Amino acid sequence: MSSTLLSAYRMGIFPWFSEGDPLLWWSPSIRCVLDPHRIHISKSLNKQLRQQRFDISIDQAFTAVIKNCADRKDNQGTWITNEMIAAYVRLHQQGHAHSIEVWQDSDLIGGIYGLAIGGIFCGESMFSHRANASKIAMVYLCRHLIKQGYSLLDCQIVSEHLLSMGATSMARQDFLNLIATQNNRSIDWL
Repeated sequence: MSSTLLSAYRMGIFPWFSEGDPLLWWSPSIRCVLDPHRIHISKSLNKQLRQQRFDISIDQAFTAVIKNCADRKDNQGTWITNEMIAAYVRLHQQGHAHSIEVWQDSDLIGGIYGLAIGGIFCGESMFSHRANASKIAMVYLCRHLIKQGYSLLDCQIVSEHLLSMGATSMARQDFLNLIATQNNRSIDWL
């Protein structure tokens, strides 16, 4: 499964699962993307960032992040089955999948994970156990992507939440053209 996932991401395709349905593969006509340099940080989020009442780590709790994403209680269920967790953990062990973790008082309160595909980071899912913890993870992810030289954060599906953070829409063909030029870039994650 992990090699199938990696091949799919390189072609601009990602998995989508609904309970009772087989695993489906998606390449939406409109892709949600974020230039890491253009992330929008609201005043209240900026205040939280300045207060630094949390710690950030990278790739220190990948399995915990994905399991927390799978356990989200937002009434949408989850496509992150045990089989998918195992596949992404294998991709993490191979150096393709990564996570940003947000900690407070030694508790994991938020995080985001995804795959590094050449010069693009394909964000998969995020979770938050405290207000704005997933947004904090996204800000730190964007800062990390800028530092390492990544071009784009693929957010997959357009949502008001992502648009409010500076994401924009991109036509499928434009995204596929972009990912084709980025696939062979070699960028260190850390």
